[in-house]
This record gives sequence, C-alpha cells and structure tokens, in this order.
Amino acid sequence: MKNQLYASGFLCLLVGGVGILCYFCVVVQSNFDGLLMNYGFVKVAAAVPRVKVADCKHNANQIEKEIIIADGKGVQVIVFPELSMTGYTCADLFAQQLLLEEAEMGLMQVLNNTRQLDIISIVGMPVPLNGALLNAAAVIQKGKILGIVPKTYLPNYKEFYEKRWFASAADVCDTSVRLCGQVVPLGANLLFETSDTVFGIELCEDLWAPVPPASMLALQGAEIVFNLSADNEGIGKHDYLCSLIAQQSARCIAGYVFSSCGFGESTTDVVFAGNGLIYENGTLLARSKRFSLDEQLVVGEIDVERLRTERRVNTTFASCCAHLCIQGAARRIATEYVNSKELVLTRTFDPHPFMPQGASADERCEEIFSIQVAGLAQRLVHTQAKSAVVGISGGLDSTLALLVCVRTFDKLGWARKGIIGVTMPGFGTTDRTHDNAVSLMTSLGVTVREVGIGQACLQHFADIGHDPAVHDVVYENSQARERTQVLMDIANQTGGMVVGTGDLSELALGWATYNGDHMSMYGVNAGIPKTLVRYLVTWVAEHGVDEDSRRTLLDIVDTPISPELIPADENGNISQITEDLVGPYELHDFFLYYFLRYGFRPSKIFFLATRAFKGVYEEEVVRKWLRTFCRRFFNQQFKRSCLPDGPKVGSIALSPRGDWRMPSDATVSMWLTDLE
Repeated sequence: MKNQLYASGFLCLLVGGVGILCYFCVVVQSNFDGLLMNYGFVKVAAAVPRVKVADCKHNANQIEKEIIIADGKGVQVIVFPELSMTGYTCADLFAQQLLLEEAEMGLMQVLNNTRQLDIISIVGMPVPLNGALLNAAAVIQKGKILGIVPKTYLPNYKEFYEKRWFASAADVCDTSVRLCGQVVPLGANLLFETSDTVFGIELCEDLWAPVPPASMLALQGAEIVFNLSADNEGIGKHDYLCSLIAQQSARCIAGYVFSSCGFGESTTDVVFAGNGLIYENGTLLARSKRFSLDEQLVVGEIDVERLRTERRVNTTFASCCAHLCIQGAARRIATEYVNSKELVLTRTFDPHPFMPQGASADERCEEIFSIQVAGLAQRLVHTQAKSAVVGISGGLDSTLALLVCVRTFDKLGWARKGIIGVTMPGFGTTDRTHDNAVSLMTSLGVTVREVGIGQACLQHFADIGHDPAVHDVVYENSQARERTQVLMDIANQTGGMVVGTGDLSELALGWATYNGDHMSMYGVNAGIPKTLVRYLVTWVAEHGVDEDSRRTLLDIVDTPISPELIPADENGNISQITEDLVGPYELHDFFLYYFLRYGFRPSKIFFLATRAFKGVYEEEVVRKWLRTFCRRFFNQQFKRSCLPDGPKVGSIALSPRGDWRMPSDATVSMWLTDLE
C-alpha cells in the first residue's frame, strides 16, 4: 500500500429519489503493513494530556510525548481530546489570530517530530476556513495531514457556547482545506482505511445526537470510531456517558475510542475529569482513572475480525446498509383530544431531588467531592497560590468549603497547614458556632486564625454616622463586608486565595451580602444546594474523619442555619434563623430544581410541591414560600451577574458564564400571576 494520501473516489448511494450521499474514503499506511500477523486486533489508545489553556507550545510538547510513548507500545491509532492543541476552554480567545497561528505551528511541530513514526494520531484543534472557524480533528501520520474532520453538532445550551466561535460541518461546502502547507481532504464524512481496519471520527456532542454521525460512518464501513471530546463532569453524567458509548458501539457493532480532556483545563465554571474509554461492541475494554492530576494513556486492542463476523451474522446491520435513508419522511395522523376525567396522578415526586438516593449514594458523594476538589486544585496550581484562606463560621457552608480544601491539599500532597481557617466573631456570634469552628479547624490540622470584627465595625459605624443600636441592613451587611475584607487581606498577606463558601440555594435567593460573602476568589460550593450541603457534611462525618471531627461535624449539622449578624438572645442562643426569614431550604431547593432544570411554571411547581410535601407543609405555606422564591430569584439576579468562578456539580448552575443568563431588571409579574 502506498504511503500517500488520496481520495479513492466517491461512494454514491441513490437515496429514494431524494439525493445522493457521498463519502470520502482516505487510505493511509498501516504500521503492520505486511510485516506480521495481528489476527485481526488493532491496538488503539486514548490519551488525556495535561494541557495549559492557550499555551500551544506546551500542549504540542505533551501531545508529541504521548504519541512517542504510544508508538513504543505498538499503538496503531491514538486519539486526543477535543481542541487539545489549544485547550477546550479558551472561549473568546478563539477569536485571536495569534492563538490560531500558534495552534497551526504546534501541529507543524508534532508533524515534524513524529514523521519517523508509523502511528496514526488524531489531534483536536481549531481550523480556520474561509472566514469561519472549525472545531476539528486533524488526522496525521508520518509528517502528513491525512484529513480534517469538523464537528457537526455544536452545543449551545447551558454551560456550552460553541456556536459563538465555531461553524458546523453541516454549514461547510468545502471538501478540502490548506493547513500547515498541505491541501488535505475536509469533511465529517471522511473514512480512513488502513490495511487492518477502516475508522471514522466524531467529536463530543456528535455522540449525544439522536442519530450520531458514527451511525452513518459505520454503515459506510467504519469498524472503529474515535471521539475527541470535552465532556465536563456532573452528578451521574459519567454513568450516562458510558451508557451512550456502550449503546453506540453495540448498535454500530464497532469499536469506540473516547478521549476527553482532564486536568489543566479551566475550572472557571466546570470541571473535566479526563475520561479515556475504549469499547468494543458494547463491552468496556479499558478506561482511565477519573480526576487524575497526571496525564494518562489508555491502551487496548479491538478485534475487528470479530466485529466483521458479528456484522455478517447480524442481518439487520446489512439491511440498514441496504436501506440507508430510503424510508422518507414520517406520516402524521391526527387524533381527537380526549380528557373528560380529572387527572389522578399515580406517580410520586422526590421532595429532595438534589440528594443522592439508594445504593449509589456513597459513589455520588465521592463524585461531588471529586468535582469540587478538581476545580479547586486546578485553580490553586494555576495561580501558584501558597495558601487557601477560608472564613470558618461554624455553619454548614463554611464547613463544607473547609472539607473540600482539606481533600484538595491532601490530593496535591500539600501540608494542611497551608489552609488558613479564619474565625471572625461578630455581634451575633454564639459560643456554640465559635467553639465548633475552632474545634473543627484544630482536629483537621489546618492553621487557625481569629480576627474579631466588632471594633472595626463600630469604627465604621462612627465613620458613616450609623447608630449601632439600629440593627438594620447597614448593621448586618457591614459585618459581612468586613469579614470579606479580612479574608482578602490575609490572602494577600500569605500569597493565597480566598475560597468562597456560599452555596447554590443562597445564590438563587440572593441570600448573600453584595461584595461581602457574595465575593471570593473561587467558590467551591457554587453548584451545591443547601439540602445537599447538609447531606454531604453528614456523609463526611460518617465516612473517614477522626472522632473529634465527627462529633463537631454532627453538631454543626444540628445547628440552626443563621448568618449570626444580630446579637444572640438573653440565653446566648441564635436569634436570627434564616429559614424563619426566607423559608425552608428543602422547599426552595425543590422550587429551584423544577424552575431551572425543566423550566416549569410556578403553578405546576406548586402542584408538584403540594404532592411531594403532603403532610409536611400546608398548601398555603407552600404557596407563600414559592411566592418568596419567585420574587427573590428575579430581584436578586444582579448578584448572580458577577459571580466568582466556581465548579458546576449537578445539572443546575447559576453562573452567568454558563447555565443562566438573565437580565437583572426582568419583571416577575407573570410568574406571580401564574402562581395566584
């Protein structure tokens, strides 16, 4: 077989008088070209390099290193993550000409330095084309670019924003592109043929489409599909991803090699765990270690002879090939709408939709912590922070943030003394919360600092002419802002960064002081609702902490939620109970889930809530707090419009850079009217 790139003509199928489907078939040299018997096995690899965002030189070096290692292991085809040459999370930097030029230079470096190797490499990078930019896979071997495969389906929802930067393969008419001084085939319909197998390529979201491009590629002859991905993590998302890949490889009777980016990508709002997965006809052959801080190479052998036999035996596969796209449009038949009886629901609704349930609860908790830890670890390493500064109040949120810091420092191999826990007693601090804060910091082995804010606040009141006997919003918010100033200055003092403690429920309700506890340098709890915070702290107390820490954590869980900004009562107890003021968090989290996750109207959320909490809250109580939720959610958007960075954890997030973009002056009237 000649070691050259050429188009082997068009495979044309007449499609029911509708049109013609054309596929390129690109022929490449195999590194087992007649040299030895491999009995139908093709050795493949999924690489997860440790990237630096927008540092193409570094990334090219990492890609080159993994290619050399894989070639030494006898790998025939290796795939890298989506946009691995630049980093997936470059965002608007993709509009920078310098980044695009450096990406091309990086590919030229890899081409030059691997030209003596037989291995075929698939690298993700941005490719300019006639005023457009493609999110593409570059297939290279022996110093040549064999083909460029652009992404077809560009996600533009929730945290994804790809249509802002990229054009879809479906919008491109060109069949070739000039890159690195070479004119090479271009298209989502390229097939790459070696002496051992035929493979095709899709990118990330393509897999999630109702009819993935891989299905068409398989019917045209692809025996292995390589997917370059940048799938971020979320609770339960990994299991769903694996089921997608297993199903797709089984339906296509194909091998499927998946590589998704990991440590090094920006954790501004999301976290990437670094998934390398190899499947064969629905069976997992090899996988990477999730949330690793190091680069990884996952190697496996796909038995293409077995796949060919399976396809021959499975007559349905052959029928699909023969009847490709000839079914035509579906016929629609109208029926009458009948609804003469009152709706009686037989299904139930979980009152705590954010909380892990069942046998997998422990795995879910570990996954949540892993996402938080990975996000914080990347930010600490990137900023070269010498310390993590956390305000510890003795409440739930700051406790969870401290536990995340401890796990992160342990994972990085850093001494826990680099975590500076700061307790800042104020006018409403009780002995119970203060003692719990100090006790927990001591038992966990972090550095303990105490800075009272009383005198500073009194001086501030005098400066602005405020009567300290008036316990109004000025009295409360000045304490929150003073605490934030203390934390920020200690972070500057120690070369560290302030780790935020506020949670998702507080962000939804705006229950935070603007530029007070609202602000930090990285908010690890930004994706965790209050009910889940309590659950996680309880879980940690029962799993893997010393007895002193366990007792303290359980007492913190039992402590009423309070900002402690108003003096305690005559018995020294907390006088300001948050849930008395804004409502039960379990209700608000239920409202938040259905409002954001499914976009339900308030009347339907009320309908569901009265059934989920039947016997717990009266209907008018539910209505009262749902009204509060709607008002506060709309009125407090301005706080969410300037949130610090923080990792998305579940299916819901409120970052203005990701899931939730809303004008700060939107009117709530329609939602309140619907509820009434």
